[in-house]
Parts: sequence; C-alpha cells; structure tokens
Amino acid sequence: MEYLNELNDAQKEAVLHQDGPLLIVAGAGAGKTKTVTHRILHLIKSGVTPGNILAVTFTNKAAKEMSERLQKLLNTEPRSAYAGEAQPFTSTFHSLAVHILRQHAHTLGFTRFFTILDREGSLSKIKQAMDKAGIDRKQFEPKKILSSISAAKSKGQSGQSYRLNVSGYWQEVVGEVWENYARILRAENSMDFDDLLLLTVLLLSEHDQIRAMYQDRFRYLHIDEYQDTNQVQYEMTRLLCGPADNICVVGDVDQSIYSWRGADYTNLLRFEEDHPKAKVVLLEQNYRSTQNILTAANAVIEKNVNRRDKKLFTQNGAGDKIRLDSFLDEGTESRAIADRAKQLVQNGQKAEEMAVLYRANFQSRALEEAFLKAGVSYQVLGVRFFERKEIKDILAYMQAALNDTDFDSLKRIINVPKRGIGKATLTKMAAGAEGDLPRATKEKIEAFRRLLERIRTKIETETMAATVKFILAESGLEKELLGEGEEGLERLENIKELVTLSQKYAHLEGAEAVLALLTEAALVSDQDTLNEKQNGVKLMTVHAAKGLEFDVVFVAGLEQGLFPHQGFGEKDRDEEEERRLFYVAVTRARTKLFLSYAQLRTIFGSQQVNTPSEFLMDIPDELLDSDVDPAAPTYEYLLDF
Repeated sequence: MEYLNELNDAQKEAVLHQDGPLLIVAGAGAGKTKTVTHRILHLIKSGVTPGNILAVTFTNKAAKEMSERLQKLLNTEPRSAYAGEAQPFTSTFHSLAVHILRQHAHTLGFTRFFTILDREGSLSKIKQAMDKAGIDRKQFEPKKILSSISAAKSKGQSGQSYRLNVSGYWQEVVGEVWENYARILRAENSMDFDDLLLLTVLLLSEHDQIRAMYQDRFRYLHIDEYQDTNQVQYEMTRLLCGPADNICVVGDVDQSIYSWRGADYTNLLRFEEDHPKAKVVLLEQNYRSTQNILTAANAVIEKNVNRRDKKLFTQNGAGDKIRLDSFLDEGTESRAIADRAKQLVQNGQKAEEMAVLYRANFQSRALEEAFLKAGVSYQVLGVRFFERKEIKDILAYMQAALNDTDFDSLKRIINVPKRGIGKATLTKMAAGAEGDLPRATKEKIEAFRRLLERIRTKIETETMAATVKFILAESGLEKELLGEGEEGLERLENIKELVTLSQKYAHLEGAEAVLALLTEAALVSDQDTLNEKQNGVKLMTVHAAKGLEFDVVFVAGLEQGLFPHQGFGEKDRDEEEERRLFYVAVTRARTKLFLSYAQLRTIFGSQQVNTPSEFLMDIPDELLDSDVDPAAPTYEYLLDF
C-alpha cells in the first residue's frame, strides 16, 4: 500500500476507516481532496466495486478536479480486478439529481426529456403565473416572488406545504403564484434549478423501491463541503445513505460563508448526533501557508463560538511577517497595492499567483483604476465595475439625456424600472410610428422624455454626483433596488460607488464631466477585454476566492463597517460569518499576506472616517510588520479633512 506513504497520520487514519460514518474536519489547505481520493482508492483496492462509490461536491470545477485526480490515482496503480469496471460516480448535487430524475421522471409525471429552466426562464414563467392569478406585477415584483419560492424550496418546502403555513398577505400571494407556476412547469415538462433537488428528495422519500435501489448502488457516500449544504441537500444525503451508514462527510465550519444562499453549517456540527457511531478525524496540518499566516488565522477564528476547536499548523516554516498598512483613503490604498504588485512582478513573482481580495464588489473600481495606471495586468473575477448592469443603466440615462438620437441607450432604460413600455411600442418608436400608439402609451413615453429633460438640466447645471443621485431617486431605481433583498442592496452600493467616482470630474463643468466619465467607461471596458486574454493579478471578492490559493494575497478595505460588513439596510449581521470570511481570506495566501485599511473612504459622495477592522486587533503583534497600531484612536485632524 505504497499510496499511503504520502499521507500524514491524520489523513491515513481517514483513508483506512472503511465502514461506518466518518467526519473529516478539514482545515484550510489541509489536503482534503487528496484524502478523499486516496480513501476512494483504498476502498477500491479493498474490494469495493467502483460503481458503488459516490462523491458529491458543490461546483463543477471541484467535481472535475476530484474526478481527474481519482482517475490519475487509479491509472498509476497496477491493473487489477477493478480495471475496466464502472468508475466512482463524482458529481455536484444538481448533476446527481438530474441523473436520478432522468431515470425516474415518469414516476413524478414528467418525461425524461424535461427542460431545465435558467433564472430568466423561471422569471418568465413566474410572470405568466402572476398574470394567470390576476396579480399586478407593478404591485408585486416577480423577482422577489421567485426569490421567495427559491428560498422555500432550499428549505425542502413544496408549494403545497408552503400554502398550509402562510402567515400574512405577502405569503398568500407567493403561495398562489407558486401553485400556478408549478402547474405551468408541469404542463410544459419543465423544472427550475431548485426543483432538481426538491423533486429528487420527493422521489426518494415517497418511493421505497427507488430509494432502496440507490442506497444499494451508492454504498459508500462522500460529501464534500458539508458545511455548505442547505436543508434539501441535507435531506437528499440522508435519503441516499443506506442502513450500513457508510457515509463520509468533509467540511470545516470555519469556512462556512454562504448562509445567504441557505447553507446551514449546523448540518456539520450535528453530524455526530445524526450518526452516533461516527469516527471523527481532524486534518490540521496545512500544506499551503506559512506558520505566521496560520497563527494569525487561528487567532482570529478562535473567537467564534459555533465551531469545533482546531489549530492549523505547518512544516513550511514561519515565513515572512504579515504586512499591515494604513492609508489616507481608498485611492491611496489602491495605488499602493498596485505599486507593490508591480514591484513583486519585477522581482520575479508571477502576476497570476497574486490576488487582491475585498468584501464588497464596489471596491473593485478604485483597484482597477490603480492597476491600469500602474500598467499591471489584472483580471476581475466576477463582473467588471463598468460592465455591471446597474452601472450601465445609470450611464445610459445620462447618455440618452445628452443625445436624443441614441436609441440604444433609450431602449435600454425606457423600461428600467418597469414603466409598462413594451417591445411592440419600442418597435413602433424605432419605425417612427409613435402616432399609431394608444394615448396611454404616448403619455408614458412623454413622461419618460420629460424625465430625460430634467436629467439633462441637472447635467448642465449641477455636479455629476448630484446628477447620479437625481437619476437614482427620480427614475425609481433606488426604490426598486431596495426591494430586491441582498442582491438589490449590493447593486445599490455599486451605484453609490459611481457617485464617489464622479467626484473625480468635479473640476469639469456641465456636460463635460459626464462626457469624460462616459469616455473613461468605454476605454476601461476595452482595456479590460484585452486583460481577459492575459494572465494577471486576480481581483475578486472573498466569496469568489473560496477554494482558491495564491502565493501573494492582499486583503483591502479592512475597516469596521466594511469588513466586517455592516450591511446596507440590514438589521443585523452575522458576526461569526464575517469572521469566517476573514479567516477564508487570510488562508488563501501561501507565502505573503498584505493587509490594509483606509482612514477615509468616500461612500455615496461623502467621506467617512473609519476605524480599523476589529479582526486586525486579534492578530498578535509579533506576527505583524507594520508602522501602524490598529488599536490606536483615529487622529483628530482626519475629522476635519
């Protein structure tokens, strides 16, 4: 069993545990994928048929990586009885659900050729369902109804069970729409993304023979990132687990950062209650980072209460100290990060092995600008600032106000937010046939043109910051976004960052300022398109960085209220999840970690005096290379800056 020689003692203990439940608490960078793939190899070499092994993870990327690593392991072993047999089934939860549903769709009243709707398709069906129920789409936002249905499905609720427990008029509306929505999908042989899991649970729970068949087929279950499972994924796992209870789950509560998606880390914490005979193995040896980085991570995360205690350690050596810097404002911070990245590249560091992490998407704007000016190639994971829909919408309002022949800009925002001006109307407008439109439609168009005229007056007489605020309020966008939950609030933050950016052109008068901004937006987009073809420093949110690692990591914007994030309109924030987010950010770094904060940050056009993040105070002083004391009070002169 030479394949065991490359494992540490804890990994080996997990690999050699064959029958019965197993909980692997795998710290960041502790080699969990290696452990799971070697465990599967060991099961096969011990006589388990490969086709009886199931490995489930959350992303296609992770599933593909596990499959490839497993295939490589199997191919390097001498050919034996298992060669040529069915391979272990590796997939995501949704892929597994589709696999099961294709085989048994008729049992649920579908055919195996059912259509899987994307969000746009689902939203279209929701609108149909609302129309069928006579529910006004202006009074009740279809996206909000779809989000409510999706959230309920992630908790394992069906439309019928939801309607039995409604409390309040909103839930009554959602329940009625849901009933019509389900009828439409069934009539059209379609399922939405949430149905894939929910209907699989329904199939397995209500049909004993089918459940027994899959329990017999998948005799050894492996569930990765178990802390990220929601209620319906938890139930699906429970139903697949047969009487032998041969289930291995891998996870780390300290890396649970998706509660807003419905993830429930308590699924991991209560695994031993669900499986009393479970063996628990802690993987604490980290193969990624230096000890200084891990000691800092340990010091921060140990303050959380809802977790299993563990301390990451490594044999990689102490490494460099963690650099902590304080900057006057976000512009200075961004330029310093870009300059340091440039210097590291000049000294031989690969740009693609560096990342800048931040808590909120709007922070990317200042960073992108700094990297462009420094001439350092970069990539933004996620949507670039000027390509975000809400930013394009605001720019289109200004463009349409300035140029009344720009029909594309007008077409983009004439119904954003909804004004009851549809495609047929736009077709007639484009053909110059507005005279043929009904009177009510003409009045809507005239009201919109009056809005554009008022925007033009603002552009010509006031600052661009005032113009953006005016568009946000008078167009109805602000009201709409405030009603779209977490997603809407983040989009609103991005628009407020545009207000901050607009102050850059305060020295220009009237339309010149707007034209300068529109020009910059167009040029930056072109530059970004070129950067997509190059390797460069990665700019991304901490959420997007989950599962990734880099030689060098910068964590920017470590200010109280931003990271930890106070939220925007939130009543409360999950303090432990914010701490877990910081833990994830820190543990992405292999060798160098740079932390920074701005004493002043401009948000929605107003400068705010910041205090350093509380997380910085948790890092022992001896680990830091810094000229600043995060615990020191903010200098008084900043208050009048």
